[in-house]
Amino acid sequence: MPSDLLPVEEALTRILSTMPLMPAEEVPLTEAHGRTAAADIAARRTQPPEAVSAMDGYAVRGVDVATAGARLKRIGTAPAGHAFAGTVGPGEAVRIFTGGALPAGADTIVIQEDVIASTEADGAALEVTEASKTGAFVRAAGLDFREGDVRIRAGKVLTARDVGMAAAMNVPWIEVRRRPRVAILPTGDEIIRPGDPTGPNKIVSSNSYALAALVRACGGEATLLGIAPDTVDGIQAMVRGARGADILITTGGASVGEHDLIRQALGTDAYGPDGLELDFWKIAMRPGKPLIFGHIARTPLLGLPGNPVSTIVCGTIFLRPAIATMLGRTEPHTTVLKARLAKPLKQNDRRQDYLRAVYRLDENGEAVAEVFERQDSSMLALLAEANCLLIRPPHAPAAPEGEKVDIIPLGIGSISI
Repeated sequence: MPSDLLPVEEALTRILSTMPLMPAEEVPLTEAHGRTAAADIAARRTQPPEAVSAMDGYAVRGVDVATAGARLKRIGTAPAGHAFAGTVGPGEAVRIFTGGALPAGADTIVIQEDVIASTEADGAALEVTEASKTGAFVRAAGLDFREGDVRIRAGKVLTARDVGMAAAMNVPWIEVRRRPRVAILPTGDEIIRPGDPTGPNKIVSSNSYALAALVRACGGEATLLGIAPDTVDGIQAMVRGARGADILITTGGASVGEHDLIRQALGTDAYGPDGLELDFWKIAMRPGKPLIFGHIARTPLLGLPGNPVSTIVCGTIFLRPAIATMLGRTEPHTTVLKARLAKPLKQNDRRQDYLRAVYRLDENGEAVAEVFERQDSSMLALLAEANCLLIRPPHAPAAPEGEKVDIIPLGIGSISI
C-alpha cells in the first residue's frame, strides 16, 4: 500500500488518541437520560430497606401454616408505608399488602387466594386452604441492592432503566460528561442552504445537516458555522468562528482540486502560528480517501470529503467514535455484526470499502446482506435506503454468495445514522 494512504484502523487510532475528555457537570435526574455518567453511581439506601411482602395476603409464622387447614386469628393490618406495630405470635396473622413491611414475629406470607376469612375485621377467624413454605412471598431487606452498591458505572450511556435505577437509589443529581461542542463548516461556492434560491451550478447543502443530526444522536452539541466560500480569506474567517469548540468538522476542500483549499487556507504560512498542524491526509478507504486530520489552535480538526455519502460514512467511522471517546464512553464505539452475502462480490483493491447495503433476517434468524449495485459517493438516495455498511478489507478476495462478512448497522440502539 502506498505510504501516503493511511489504513483505516491506524487513522482511527491516531484520531481517538488526541480527543480531549470532556469535563464533568451535574444534571438533575430529569435531564440525565442519554447523557454519559462521569463517575460511578452508588446507592444511597438499601432496597427494600426491610423485609416486605411480595403479594397481598397475610403475614404469619411459617410453622403455623406448614399444613393445609390451619386456623389463625387476624390481629391487624400492614398496608404499604404503614408498619404493624405489634408482634405476630403463635396462631396469629396480620393482613398485609404488596410492599408492606413484614411485622415482627412473621416470616411468611400466605397469599389471600389461599385464605378463607370470616370477616375483614380484626379478631376474625382465618382458615388457610393451602400449605406454605417458610419464607414464601417475602422480599428480604436488600434483595434489590444495598447502600453503597455501585449499580451504574462511569462511562455508561444512561438509559431510561438507568434513570429509574438512580431514582430508586435515592440519587437526585448525576455527574455526567459535558456534551462535546462540535463546530461544522461546509465549504464550496457551489453550496447553498436548503430553501435558498437555487440557480445554475448550485448544490443544496446536506452534509452539515446530516452531520449535525449525527452529532446530536451521539451525545454532542452541533453548531453550524455557515458555508465557507472557496477563498483563503473566506475559509479563515469562518474557521475563526469555531473558537470554543471541542472539535471542528469541515466538509469539502480536502481533495486535490484547484479549489480544495482547506490545507492551504489553514496552514501556518497563511493562518499564522496557530495554523493547522497536519497529522495525516488521505486514507485507504472508499468512500472517503481525502480525509484530513490535525489540530488548529490546539483544537482537533477533522476534514471530511465533500461528497454526501463520503461525509456520512466518514462521520460514522471516525466522528462517532471521536465523540464517544470525548464522553469517556465504555460501550463499543461501532457495532459490527456478521451477515451472509446475498450475492457474490468481486475481489477488492487496496482500499477498505464501506458498501451501502440492506440486511434482513432469514428464516433461521441469520442476517443476510445485499449490496446495492451502484456505489457512487454522490448518491444520497441509496444511502437513505441502506440499513448497513458492508466492510470489505483491502485486497479481500472474491466472495461467493453465502460467505460471512462484517456489517455496521445504521440505526442500532439510540444512535440512528
